[in-house]
Amino acid sequence: MEIPSKYEPQKVEERWYQYWEKNDFFTSTVDDREPYTIVIPPPNVTGVLHMGHMLNNTIQDVLIRKARLEGKNACWVPGMDHASIATEAKVVAKLKEEGISKSDLTRDEFLKHAWAWTDEYGGVILQQLRKLGASCDWKRTKFTMDDDMSASVIKVFVDLYNKGLIYRGHRMVNWDPEAKTTLSDEEVIYEEKQGLLYYLAYEIEGSDEKVTIATTRPETILGDTAICINPNDDRYAHLKGKRAIVPICNRIIPIIEDEYVDVEFGTGCLKVTPAHDENDKNLGEKHHLDIIDIFNDDASLNSYGLHYKNKDRFLVRKEIAKELEEKGFLVKTEQYTNKVGTSERTKAIIEPRLSDQWFLKMEDLAKPALEAVIDTEEVKLFPEKFKNTYRHWMENIRDWNISRQLWWGQQIPAYYYGDGQDDFVVAETMEQALELAQSKNPEVQQSDLQQDSDVLDTWFSSWLWPISVFGGILEPENPEVNYYYPTNDLVTAPDILFFWVARMIVAGYEFRGERPYENVYLTGLVRDKQRRKMSKSLGNSPDALKLIEDFGADGVRVGLLLSSAAGNDLLFDEVLCQQGANFANKIWNAFRLVKGWEVADFDQPQAAKIGLEWYSARFQQVLSEVEDHFSKYRISDALMAMYKLVWDDFCSWLLEIVKPAYQQPIDKKSLDAVIQLFEQNLKLLHPFMPFLTEEVWQHIKERDVKNALCVADWPRKEEYDEKIIEQFEYATGVISGIRTIRKEKNIPNKDTLQLRELTTSDTSARLDAIIMKLGNIEEIETVGSTVDGALSFRVKSNEYFIPIGEAIDIEAEIQKINEELEYTRGFLKSVHKKLSNERFVNNAPAKVVELERKKAADAEAKIQTLEKSLASLQ
Repeated sequence: MEIPSKYEPQKVEERWYQYWEKNDFFTSTVDDREPYTIVIPPPNVTGVLHMGHMLNNTIQDVLIRKARLEGKNACWVPGMDHASIATEAKVVAKLKEEGISKSDLTRDEFLKHAWAWTDEYGGVILQQLRKLGASCDWKRTKFTMDDDMSASVIKVFVDLYNKGLIYRGHRMVNWDPEAKTTLSDEEVIYEEKQGLLYYLAYEIEGSDEKVTIATTRPETILGDTAICINPNDDRYAHLKGKRAIVPICNRIIPIIEDEYVDVEFGTGCLKVTPAHDENDKNLGEKHHLDIIDIFNDDASLNSYGLHYKNKDRFLVRKEIAKELEEKGFLVKTEQYTNKVGTSERTKAIIEPRLSDQWFLKMEDLAKPALEAVIDTEEVKLFPEKFKNTYRHWMENIRDWNISRQLWWGQQIPAYYYGDGQDDFVVAETMEQALELAQSKNPEVQQSDLQQDSDVLDTWFSSWLWPISVFGGILEPENPEVNYYYPTNDLVTAPDILFFWVARMIVAGYEFRGERPYENVYLTGLVRDKQRRKMSKSLGNSPDALKLIEDFGADGVRVGLLLSSAAGNDLLFDEVLCQQGANFANKIWNAFRLVKGWEVADFDQPQAAKIGLEWYSARFQQVLSEVEDHFSKYRISDALMAMYKLVWDDFCSWLLEIVKPAYQQPIDKKSLDAVIQLFEQNLKLLHPFMPFLTEEVWQHIKERDVKNALCVADWPRKEEYDEKIIEQFEYATGVISGIRTIRKEKNIPNKDTLQLRELTTSDTSARLDAIIMKLGNIEEIETVGSTVDGALSFRVKSNEYFIPIGEAIDIEAEIQKINEELEYTRGFLKSVHKKLSNERFVNNAPAKVVELERKKAADAEAKIQTLEKSLASLQ
């Protein structure tokens, strides 16, 4: 094949992806090899590729491709989450555009629209992941609403209900008035918001006295059913047993006593609204108070809102405050910072609301999952700092509200057949439900059964993901789940550590009796250069596909990983993608250089022989470092080690060492060795840069399908010569010294030089051939004393001299050194003057003073070197 002059990722990437897919390189079936399994964190079916997906899936692909090269049976299961709240919101919005209201449709009609929307728009992200190079087993693609996946969810619900772990309860829940559904505690994000504290006066029945209470929500007074005082608060002792009148609605309510009231907060007098506050609900139950719910499901006020009926809660807050002020009930307002719960999905402010909901008891279920991470470390978190967060959550776990007031999702398999509180059964099918219902009441007919209209929380399906994708719920002993489960690694973001990661661990121990995965790699969040979280509203999230188009998939993958450390937020900058693209070009140009050499049959030069020995050892050293980084999930560090190996050691040093002279051929032995080492580099880089490395690999020589790089062998660790690495590092210091003198004295590289070596420590002549080639040195000679009339430099404790002969103008050099000496002495004098100023030394920051002292020391060392150089020339 002709080698193009430029690497053009746009022409290369689709061709190789199709080649890999066509040849089933990503397909995994049960066999005798060691399995390596990753399940993808299923993106929302509504989703499109963003920077977080790019980072997360790049890391997964690196791990899976490395495992594939290591000869493991690599299985990466892709899929999507049905995302109840997000998808239903999208479908409702689409219907609204078409003039259709959800309330005008039956459940089945709405679900037809939802499936049509999913079929048309869903799954875009999976196509986009191919552009990134994700080597998933696409034949295994799962969707959390697939028939078998839904059947798994229903089976688990019934199982947990029968174990007494799922129950129905009338509880205070988190209500999202925009999505019109409940949320679990974990789906509520608390944000500090600036608001007002309203001081309101309530009249005491039968007297002119008033009592003042403080509230942040004056609209909720319309749901007040008591005022509460602390029995130990002498200020209000005279109010015991009396009643108060709620402003505006004129409801007469009791004044009750409870030590729950904080005498220090506000006025020490508390309004009690049991329908709209968890603590007030508890007081209401204790004191048998009425419960008055003033809100509709969209958080507008209902008929208890009187003349505010059907108005939004925040509009009512403004209007009722004005009415209270006009009628003399508003005593004063104060600025107040309050923690307000918001919906993680819709961002709407949450309303506490009493409702019949389904809950899962979590306390006992959580114990094995807590032990697995904290005590036995059967499941390891990377980085470890997240263990404390995990422990806190799991030790303070509350029952999980698993019902949602939506239609898109798995419908709760509870069937009602009467008006009594216990007139329901839980079963996997209608037929089983009828059988159970008739065992309770023989008169029940199938037409009497009404299935619960709620669906299950989306997380209640995705917590089964590592088991259900292999059919492990419906067929617990099937060959697939027994082979692939437990999986190896999970790569995800820390913000779903509890939502998903912890719950999967709970499910793993409950339904399989073992962990779902061994390691959890928690990536950082992708932020912009100003450390802001990327979001559409800020407009700071780049178009992921445009980045791939501009820099190539490999460039973007490298750019993301060079800036990402485990668990630390990634400060993304497009410059990093350019760096990745530059790296791809560097490798491509190195390949073109090597393939451009003519080859001849002659003895291998000593410099090439030693250089190749050194690089072979260096490669093994870096391979060990890379393996160590991978074992600790330091994926960025692994890439950086390879980056330096290829850019610095291979391109900048080895290729220069073996490169033949201008228009001269290279010996066959050296060329073969260079190409073999190039192939080793490509294997190491392939998980990070799959497209570029496959393209170069296939250009090196013609290969059949089974010898593609995608399914090649990972480099094997071997013993290596540590001494030669140390010697080479020393030799590079000598070469750099020679090059510096050439540059400073304008001595052309084509002019040969002599090198004299005055050694006080043992140096090996083993690398002299390399020094001579790269420094264009005619001869290296060891001397016993300093050399007059020579330029010198030092490497560690050894001194080197280059006799200058006629190579430079001595008079001009002496003048140049004198000028530099004069300048440096003047500079040193100014620094000494500053350091002799006691005010400066005593008042300036320690770092600043230390910097000045370092400047002085550096100047003194430079003067000493210049004086020695001057002495050798005179």
